[in-house]
Amino acid sequence: MPLLNSMHAEFKELAKKKPEAAVSKNEIKIVNRLLEKVREVLIEEDSIGFLDILDEDDVPQTSDVTLILLQYVAAMKGFYYKYYGYVSEEGHI
Repeated sequence: MPLLNSMHAEFKELAKKKPEAAVSKNEIKIVNRLLEKVREVLIEEDSIGFLDILDEDDVPQTSDVTLILLQYVAAMKGFYYKYYGYVSEEGHI
């Protein structure tokens, strides 16, 4: 899922520079909008119980967002491998 991979890569770079920086409410809304769509795809998968949506009132740090996005990337890789049988060497789905 290119959007998920891109968003994860972007937050990963931000977290390297400023891991404790707060994420804006607008950014949280954008991330959650994507995560909600991914959750629709994964609704029947066991991994769904481990996938959280960001809490707008909690004001997460960039490192928190990176971790959550990484969990979604891993879940989508598992989904893709389970149903399509291939994940590239770079781990892209």
